[in-house]
Amino acid sequence: MPTKKQPPAGPAAHDTTVDLLVIGSGTGMATALSAHEQGLKVLVVEKTPYVGGSTARSGGAFWIPANPALLRDGSTDTPQLGREYIGAVVGDESPEPRWRAFVDQGPQTVDMLERTTPMEFFWAKGYSDYHPENPGGAAIGRTCECKPFDAAQLGEERARLRPAVLEAPIPMPVTGADYKWMNLMVRTPLESWPRIAWRAVEGIGGLLLKKEFTAGGQALAAGLFTGLVRAGIPVWTRTGLVELLEEDGAVVGAVLEQDGRRVSVRAARGVVLAAGGFEHDMAMRREFQSSTLAEDVSLGAEGNTGDAIKAARRLGAGLAVMEESWWFPALQPLAKGEYPQVLLAERSLPGSLLVDETGRRFINESRDYMSFGQEVLRLRTQGRPLSQMWLVMDQSYRNRYVFAGVVFPAMSFPKPWYDAGIVVRGSQPRSLAQAMGVPPEDFAQTLERFNLEAGAGIDSEYHRGDSAYDRYYGDPTCLPNPNLRPLKGGLYAARVVLSDLGTCGGLRADEHGRVLREDGSAIPGLYAQGNTAGNVFGRTYPGAGATIAQGLVYGHIIAKHAATA
Repeated sequence: MPTKKQPPAGPAAHDTTVDLLVIGSGTGMATALSAHEQGLKVLVVEKTPYVGGSTARSGGAFWIPANPALLRDGSTDTPQLGREYIGAVVGDESPEPRWRAFVDQGPQTVDMLERTTPMEFFWAKGYSDYHPENPGGAAIGRTCECKPFDAAQLGEERARLRPAVLEAPIPMPVTGADYKWMNLMVRTPLESWPRIAWRAVEGIGGLLLKKEFTAGGQALAAGLFTGLVRAGIPVWTRTGLVELLEEDGAVVGAVLEQDGRRVSVRAARGVVLAAGGFEHDMAMRREFQSSTLAEDVSLGAEGNTGDAIKAARRLGAGLAVMEESWWFPALQPLAKGEYPQVLLAERSLPGSLLVDETGRRFINESRDYMSFGQEVLRLRTQGRPLSQMWLVMDQSYRNRYVFAGVVFPAMSFPKPWYDAGIVVRGSQPRSLAQAMGVPPEDFAQTLERFNLEAGAGIDSEYHRGDSAYDRYYGDPTCLPNPNLRPLKGGLYAARVVLSDLGTCGGLRADEHGRVLREDGSAIPGLYAQGNTAGNVFGRTYPGAGATIAQGLVYGHIIAKHAATA
């Protein structure tokens, strides 16, 4: 999945010695900032031509209980509540010392980021935890974001920042908190349009002042990168990991390759593997995850092919939760090799439902995206193929809501989508079923049952709308259930695929971020974080931004351990 424009080359790789070598420029940048603050000489290397990794392609949120941004904005969250919640949702699927260290060191990590970068953070109040009904859960949420950030602060390095997933038609920084309301621009104009106007003024006005305001993952990656630039921490791009250097059972550096030329970097305090997961190595995915994952439709950065995991395995490193990804339902890409468009609010909005190749529903459409993917794979192992998934909607839905971030209310779906069979339409249920290629009678019965209950705000089959998380992305003007409304009139269906934000199984690591061998002993001098390490939360996604949060927090934990080991 190559990017279209190539940025400047950046520094040339050469043989050198540092204190800490960080492989990967996503949340690995937080590791470098913390280590530098503690007096270590740090080098960051990145396989692709761009700085930012999957972090720059993400929503940019982070989920850290009781962090300073939460408390400043009025949250009453505590570390104890965070521990109670994670303990409830994770159970024994991840070692307790590992997730406890995340909770304990989380607030310090946010403090460190605010000291070492120009970023400012805010609480996305109301963005519910993904499993808020559990002890310690928060329906009001714990998710935080970076305020719109001026990427022009990067100066000449701006061109090396990884591009955004979507470019707005006009320059405007849209945060995750804005997205919820902008998606409802027709239904909640008093809430939505002032936000839209302000972000447009901020974006266009910023350009007049020679500022380039970004939001989401772009803002977080730009802020981290700006911190590196100001601290004088070098980032070598186009520089891949060839092998780890080991002496007397300890990792002492790495062999790297830049543009076909190999160099050796010695690292006195260790090597940190922060190179993402293995989402673009389909052989690994079929080996560890599912043989049904036939095509590469991951949203992770294109360089994430498991290189760091493979290198550590050659030294005897153990693995953890390799079967898992940050699963995400998405719109079928238009062409092979293109990234799909995620379907987040689209699945929760009233006037829609999901069916499979049998024409029947199979899931609570509004559930969090990771457990959505887990349920799809579970059903596949039980014999339900789910070779097709269709998001069905009516004309009222199309008139009211943004779709896939690119089709605005009342706009027609793009003609290429129809030509490719990504979107189909029908004047009534049976004609739509024929267009989808599903049994017409079964689909008509499914829709009839759905409409009957939706009119009363009830989903007795899958309980859509019961959870505070379901309702967050619903339409608050739709009563009695913001997630449910009968479908009427002209119908449309969009083809859905099981995508992901990246794999989240990887190297087995302890509460210090040290990579562990199969026998549980630590490999001296070797650390792993983010998607290169096994998920801190086991098979669970506790809240929006947990994937980035664990990378940031374990970056700080690793830096402190390396500085004092």
